[in-house]
Amino acid sequence: MRQDEIWNADAARRYDTPGTGMFAPEVLEPTLDRLAELAEGGRALEFAIGTGRVAVPLARRGVPVAGIELSPPMLDQLRTKADDATIPVVVGDMATARAPGTFRLVYLVFNTIANLLEQAEQVACFRNAARHLEPGGRFVIELWVPDLRKLPPGQPAVVMAADPGYVGVDTYDVLHQQVVSHHFRYDEQGGNGAAARLFRTPHRYIWPAELDLMAQLAGFELESRHADWSGAEFTAASRSHVSVYRLAAAGHES
Repeated sequence: MRQDEIWNADAARRYDTPGTGMFAPEVLEPTLDRLAELAEGGRALEFAIGTGRVAVPLARRGVPVAGIELSPPMLDQLRTKADDATIPVVVGDMATARAPGTFRLVYLVFNTIANLLEQAEQVACFRNAARHLEPGGRFVIELWVPDLRKLPPGQPAVVMAADPGYVGVDTYDVLHQQVVSHHFRYDEQGGNGAAARLFRTPHRYIWPAELDLMAQLAGFELESRHADWSGAEFTAASRSHVSVYRLAAAGHES
């Protein structure tokens, strides 16, 4: 499954859920508050900008935002909210594509670095962030913590969510740190049955310590790590983290 095949026109149309899920104010507002603070009045670049869930409201707060996006259909959805003059976007892979200029902040939200399915690609993503940053700039990543404790020995799958109209199942290849999330959504039809839509997304999961090593290879050092955008303490029980990496003040040669 290639990412440009996954994030097709149908996926782009269904992606936005205004006011709910990851678009809910209680999810978005702390994200925007923290990113605006970290931008320190400078320019921000979002890797995998998607439909502009974060970039559009961040730009409305006065932060100059640009983006890199692999999927033209996702970018088409973004363009219904903001034009190229407001949020310029380069179409390409976040591990290699180059946006014009330099930035004070580069950020990756909602586990998106895991969409890169090889370790080498994930390392390249860090190096690409370093190339875009001013000396002393920051790279921020929001990422889930793999919860393999839920996976019984010999069983490759676990139910990760079960809500009305939705069931999520993760299947693991622990040898290669690969997981595929299977999202089943059901539309009730006449009360006698349900039509199911399946959407699958592959990921390469990354442990926090491995992420820190990737950062070090690209010239970053860990500045802070919290369990969420509001600054909650990161502990062994945390299921996600927001990690802030800072580029050396003298810059970094790749």
